[in-house]
Amino acid sequence: MGCPFKVDLEGRTAVVTGGGGVLCGEMAEGLAACGAKVAVLDLRQEAADGVAKRILDAGGQAVGISANVLEKSSLAAAVDKVGEIFGPCDILINGAGGNHPKGTTSKEFLEKEDLLAQNPDLVTFFDLDPEGVQFVFNLNFLGTLLPTQAFGRAMASGKGGVVVNISSMNAFCPLTKIPAYSGAKAAVSNFTQWLAVHMSKVGIRVNAIAPGFFLTDQNRSLLTAPDGSFTPRAMKILSQTPMGRFGDPQELLGALLWLVDDSSSGFVNGTVIPVDGGFSAYSGV
Repeated sequence: MGCPFKVDLEGRTAVVTGGGGVLCGEMAEGLAACGAKVAVLDLRQEAADGVAKRILDAGGQAVGISANVLEKSSLAAAVDKVGEIFGPCDILINGAGGNHPKGTTSKEFLEKEDLLAQNPDLVTFFDLDPEGVQFVFNLNFLGTLLPTQAFGRAMASGKGGVVVNISSMNAFCPLTKIPAYSGAKAAVSNFTQWLAVHMSKVGIRVNAIAPGFFLTDQNRSLLTAPDGSFTPRAMKILSQTPMGRFGDPQELLGALLWLVDDSSSGFVNGTVIPVDGGFSAYSGV
């Protein structure tokens, strides 16, 4: 599909956290295709470098930087490095996030016999590990807040900028089995609205994209079998998605480029945009 349209991001510095992943890697490439200088931040240096290389090979400007979105010192070092190479951040995409098995139940519904089961592999609501739940909340919520503190200070003291957070359909309609992730993404959506109001006087617009269901490295094993066929959970998701398919990562670029382009969305602030094939609009009936 490629970049659906071009906006003018020449001379602007974009930072993409979680940029080594499937969805945010696509976003990084889309921003670069529009002229932005892109810092691809990821916990894994190799993943960040891989996306940066694709951008460089296509004629864009990019650098891969290893950074932990939960460590202030790591983020401070990333701010310094981005500043040295490209200048201060103008566009921040908060894409780092994810789930953890210890914040996930085994079954969609609790049944009375589950309470009596002697199955060590069965995880009910009552077995959820507080540390696992905390990890998910920290990664998604603090992993959005801390990078915004780190990169947003220069925006606030300078010419302003744009922050785009990555929420999820789970924030609108919590999925079964993943209460920690659903709650954490709901917090990201709420924080997006709060931050948009808070930053409105210093020229920073804050919005979010809420992707529906896309095949990524994180969920591929849950949604596809070894032979490539869809799992029962994948089929259930597709049955609730009116368009009847998973999204293509490039289909996030239209919303992203619109949100980061001040000439197109300069009065858009505090919104959470679903990109979900109709999932959030469908009652199932």
